[in-house]
Formats: sequence, C-alpha cells, structure tokens
Amino acid sequence: MPLQMSGKKAESRLPLVFVGHGTPLNAIAENVFTENWAKLGAAIPRPRAILAISAHWYTYGTGVTSMETPETLYDFGYRNLRHIKYPAPGLPALAERVAELLSPCPVVRDRSWGLDHGSWSVLLKAFPAADIPVVQLSIDGTQRPQVHYDLGRRLAPLRDEGVLIFATGNIVHNLELVVSRGETSPYSWAERFDNTVRDRLLARNWDSLVDYESLGPDAALSVPTPDHYLPLVYAMGAADPSEPVSFPVEGIDRGAMSMRSVLFG
Repeated sequence: MPLQMSGKKAESRLPLVFVGHGTPLNAIAENVFTENWAKLGAAIPRPRAILAISAHWYTYGTGVTSMETPETLYDFGYRNLRHIKYPAPGLPALAERVAELLSPCPVVRDRSWGLDHGSWSVLLKAFPAADIPVVQLSIDGTQRPQVHYDLGRRLAPLRDEGVLIFATGNIVHNLELVVSRGETSPYSWAERFDNTVRDRLLARNWDSLVDYESLGPDAALSVPTPDHYLPLVYAMGAADPSEPVSFPVEGIDRGAMSMRSVLFG
C-alpha cells in the first residue's frame, strides 16, 4: 500500500537528488558548496519525508532505519563537530514502505544506526529546521552496481508519495590522493571522470555509468571503492530518463573529491 502520511496529498512527482557531500567539515563551513545546498533545499517542494541513501552506511545486506528518533552519528575523527545535532524525527511507516517496495530483497529494520554525516551534514544546510522525517537506507556492499540500480527503480514510487529520495556520496572520491591542506587544482583524471559522468547523464547513457568499472583508468582512480559512487546509481535507478537533469553544484574539492550534485526532475 502507498505510504499514508498526514497533510495534503502531493500534487506532482517530487524531484530526486544526488549530492556530493565531501568532507564532514562542510557542516560548519560557509562556501560555494554549502551555499548551493541551501539554495537546493529551498528550491525543492517541501517533502513529507526524506529517504536518505548515504555512502557511509555500507553494510552486509540491506537495512533501513526504523526508529522514531534517529541519533546524529559522528562517524569521523573531527571532535570539533560533535556538538552538532540534526534532530530530525524518523518515520517507521516509511521504513515499512521501503521494505515493501524492495521485496523480495530482505530488508533489516534497524534501530541502531541513525543519521551519519553523509546525510546530516548536507541536510543541515538544505533543511536546517530538521522538522522533516528522515529514514536512511543502507547500501549492501556485497552486491554489484546493477543490483543497486534495480533497487533504485523499485524506490521510484516514493516520489509520487511525497518522499524525497536524497542520495549522498561523491562521484570522484579518492581519499589516498586528497590534498588535505592548502589550495590545489583538481587532478586531470578526476576532472575527466567527473565530466564523463556529467556528459553521460545528460546523454541518458546511464547503462555505462552503472557499469562504471568499464570506463577505464580514470574510473579506477576516481572510484577506488564503490561506496561513494553507488548512491548515484540508486538515484539513476529512481529517475525517469525522460525528465530533466541538472547540476546545482559543481566543482572538485581537495584535488580528488567531486562535489557535483545531480538533480533529476
């Protein structure tokens, strides 16, 4: 059954978004990336709830947070961020709806995780009131990208039920080569791969992006592990290839971290 929530029924399909979240320090930063996250949140019709798909909940099997009050998680080493709270409520009914849509994929109703920084560091800027319920879906690290794309397709009906699908990761994410101090130019391979993804999204050549490992050395350097890339695969799955694709945020931070955001719809 479709998700039933209080309030007026959504009159049109919500867009969905993939956000390049970058360093947790963006939670306290004021820069071009965070400014555009705020603009993005203001431009999206207010959702009844948010389904967050974060690179930082990378699991064996698929889980969904099912508690009424998810904790703000500090899954990083920056102690100067641990005073920040994002006290958005949860929504167990949405967790059940997600599990229903993903069937027959088994989904664990999880009450131990919460909202990690991949989600809350961006939501803090996009929806600062923290008054929209948020449920988080994990990424099963044992599955191939095509499986994640197919799961994203099953989640698409949520867009007609007032739920914003909010995927966060980074198209280019190579922590071993990130420059941690001072200004730096992007690596050439990082720019090329980021532009390749942009061009193929616009050309609706999404099959090649699901099969990103076939895209050569630039892909291997840009996506050394799949965790930060797979949220984009979910977003493509839940998108309609006929709808507009735009990029509210662009740029590469610290040489090897794409901050590109993708808005579908």
